[in-house]
Amino acid sequence: MLKSLNSQHNEVFLSLLRDRREAVGIAQVELAQKLGQTQAMVSRVENGERRLDVIELRAWLRVLGVDFLVFMRALDTRLRDLPTQAMILRRSAQAGDATR
Repeated sequence: MLKSLNSQHNEVFLSLLRDRREAVGIAQVELAQKLGQTQAMVSRVENGERRLDVIELRAWLRVLGVDFLVFMRALDTRLRDLPTQAMILRRSAQAGDATR
């Protein structure tokens, strides 16, 4: 399975996460304080250098005042038209077969 840290899907997720933070007018430093984290950690997440697990994401969204399910629906809508990881793997395998 492909890692999603550097995928187009993750870029959409990070963009939505950053957009939500900016929409409510909370700076990275303020978000970090409310999460009991450092600004560097928030920056690493938003830059795609560090992942959030689902529990961390829920806490992050609560601090922002964003409903978890509303966020997930928005993410699903944005991801809907992107190729899935399985499709990407199939295309890679087919491309490899074509070069043999």
